Amino acid sequence: MSQSSDIVLVTGASGFLGSHLVQYLSAKGEYVRALYNNTPPSKQLEELPNVDWQRRDLLDIYDVEEAMSGVAEVYHCAAIVSFSKKDRLKLLQVNIDSAANVVNAANDAGVRKLVHVSSIAALGRSKENVPITEAEQWEESRRNSIYSESKYYAEMEVWRGMAEGLNAVIINPGIILGEGDWDKGSAKLVSIVYSEFAYYTLGTNAWVDVKDVCRVMYELMKSDISEERFIVSAGNFAYKDVFTGLANAMNRKPPHKQASRWMSALVWRLSALKSFFTGKPAGITRETARTAQQLVKYDNSKLHKYINGFEYTALKDTLNRIGKAYLTDKGQKS
Repeated sequence: MSQSSDIVLVTGASGFLGSHLVQYLSAKGEYVRALYNNTPPSKQLEELPNVDWQRRDLLDIYDVEEAMSGVAEVYHCAAIVSFSKKDRLKLLQVNIDSAANVVNAANDAGVRKLVHVSSIAALGRSKENVPITEAEQWEESRRNSIYSESKYYAEMEVWRGMAEGLNAVIINPGIILGEGDWDKGSAKLVSIVYSEFAYYTLGTNAWVDVKDVCRVMYELMKSDISEERFIVSAGNFAYKDVFTGLANAMNRKPPHKQASRWMSALVWRLSALKSFFTGKPAGITRETARTAQQLVKYDNSKLHKYINGFEYTALKDTLNRIGKAYLTDKGQKS
């Protein structure tokens, strides 16, 4: 592992996006300092060349300062994703304070650049049928999820850092699709589709391949682009179309019954009740049920104006790859 100033720091490196990014950077020949906290890296990740895994607490400013020593570039991927009300304080503390600590340490260390991973959840709400852009203004609303708030205020810490001289850019990915822990996050959608869950909603959202997110982050890091934010999305697709594509990729029966708004409301309440008795996180929350019914569209054109020639992976190709990976993993474990 190099000890020179060409070290690349990745926070949340053992998470869904972070683990894909570390693999991408390792394949590029980068020297990576990969940080994790509660989730140790898998054996496959531990064996990646030129990657130094370190357990660090991003809420401990001294830990962050030590991790930043000799670092040239920073990818801040670490964040807690939850839509449960009981996680409110945890989300606000971890997502905001960790961003503040990383920004401060990066500024003090004089790093060349920071790429911060935000979310489309941090963008304001547009009027009906008007695509959301990076210029959308955040508005306080009780309809905003706690996760949305935490990501928005984490972004504010990055903008503060830029005002203080930090060279940085922000990305706002849509729902990220990719291989990972099939029991967590967006990868869990694959398991649900494989179980031939019958219901679909009419909602739309922005979707993007995890490999494309890694490519965008790398291109932005190596560019002269600064003090900008970018929606990262292959396009706006209906949940039904995404789930149907996944089902076809795995030769499973696609969803075929429309879930009305009242039915979605019933499902999230039953999920909450189940969570209360089992102690396990609710699979569907009020926020996720509401989002799945909304016709939300995002304008992804800005990125193409800054990165010439960039093309997103076709949704069908992404879904086919993920479906094949799920079947392979399932076959190995059966």
